[in-house]
Amino acid sequence: MVHWIVVVSLGWLVSFLGQLPLGTMSMTSTQIAVEEGFRNAWKYSIGVALIEILYLRTVLSGVDWIMQHHLFFEILGWLTVAFFGTLGVISFISAVKQDGKKKPPLLNNRINRFWLGITMSALNPAQLPFWFVWSSYLLNIHALHSSALEYNLFTIGSGTGTVSGLVVYMYGGNWLITKMKTSSKTLNKVMGVIFVIAALAQLYRMIFEKV
Repeated sequence: MVHWIVVVSLGWLVSFLGQLPLGTMSMTSTQIAVEEGFRNAWKYSIGVALIEILYLRTVLSGVDWIMQHHLFFEILGWLTVAFFGTLGVISFISAVKQDGKKKPPLLNNRINRFWLGITMSALNPAQLPFWFVWSSYLLNIHALHSSALEYNLFTIGSGTGTVSGLVVYMYGGNWLITKMKTSSKTLNKVMGVIFVIAALAQLYRMIFEKV
């Protein structure tokens, strides 16, 4: 029983720490919280976490499955480059033209924020190598054992860890932006930089690395 709690805690810790570095997922949760409130930010976060859970379970199910579907992940990787690159350019253009009332480009739509979280998380195949490295390490040191029960517990922990990490950005980011009285225009510029960096990082992975 104690070991099961440790497994869940490890999943939570790894995923929570993985969400803390500044990135597209985390900053989008902040932007939604600022522009639309915490209700929509929570919907977005849950959508992100569900896809992360699916990616982690895919990794735990075996590298063979990933290799058999390599073309799918390669296409997904290039779509990520195009998606984040386009959002970056649009964010910069929007920041220049923004009149202070119009929503940022990523949120200027009627897409349910849960599905927005699903989409953005799905277009982030970098989660695969992240979880492959960590799950392999934990298996090697016997902190995680190769069993369906422990895999499921570890996955549950990771899902809650993802949401917890995004909550830090939702509430902490909203507080910081409110405190500093940061304008939507400035936030748009920050998001533009983050999206462009994410697109370039993914482009580097597609050219020089293999999933």
